[in-house]
Amino acid sequence: MANTQELMQQIKAFDESKAGVKGLIDDGITKVPSMFICKPDHPSAEDISGKPGHNDHQLNIPVVDLGDVAAGKPSQVIEDIRHAAESVGFFHVVNHGVPKRVLEEMLEGIRGFHELPREVKAEYYTRDPMRKVKYFSSYNLYKSRAWRDSLFCDMMAPEPLDPQELPPVCRDITMEYTNEMHKLGVTLFELLSEALGLKSDHLEGLDCAKEHLIAAHYYPPCPEPELTIGTGKHSDGTFITLLLQDQIGGLQVLHENQWIDVVPVPGSVIVNIGNFMQASPDPL
Repeated sequence: MANTQELMQQIKAFDESKAGVKGLIDDGITKVPSMFICKPDHPSAEDISGKPGHNDHQLNIPVVDLGDVAAGKPSQVIEDIRHAAESVGFFHVVNHGVPKRVLEEMLEGIRGFHELPREVKAEYYTRDPMRKVKYFSSYNLYKSRAWRDSLFCDMMAPEPLDPQELPPVCRDITMEYTNEMHKLGVTLFELLSEALGLKSDHLEGLDCAKEHLIAAHYYPPCPEPELTIGTGKHSDGTFITLLLQDQIGGLQVLHENQWIDVVPVPGSVIVNIGNFMQASPDPL
């Protein structure tokens, strides 16, 4: 394990390379660099109960069928959402109205960006908080590191993003995906409002749907996956997070002191009840 000075030098060199974790793999590394190794006592490596990745009590993440709204059964959907939000805080939504093509092309577009030559991606590599489109590896690189690269796109605040700021490889589909996710978000806020016993436009009236941030993560293959982690334990500082999961899996949720695998459901979008919703005056 590198000492503190060596570790800082390693982190600085990695950041200045602007190549991300994908760049390490492209360079042919066979060992995980020490800067990415999680110590057993690090919060990212925390094992709450039992071995992570095993559903010891076989909890299934709820699936809510939004098609029941169009079928004239909105009360059942509202009850399903209320129960899922209260009991787990995570749920899949299916028959949500977002075309399958849009979901698939978004995943392909983001993968396409992260697999571009490093010199092309380097144009977007920055930690400047004022940049609305930025690519980097680990948000707090000098404090905690994860085995992933990320493309962040601030789509709405304070003004809508100029599409020309987006990488060409994923520009058109990102704009289309954003529009579809915004519509889905508005629908979910209406249903969540009613689940809280409020008027359907209550949460949207609080500007809950006003801001929209896309965080597109990429997890390169790891030569020693037992030594590092893709995403540490965290909660989302949002009202809700809409998560598009590929079929590889790996997402987990902490429920009653157990890490539960969120098994991919083809065509679904995952809804995560964020911190702001839990802290609202009328929490679920």
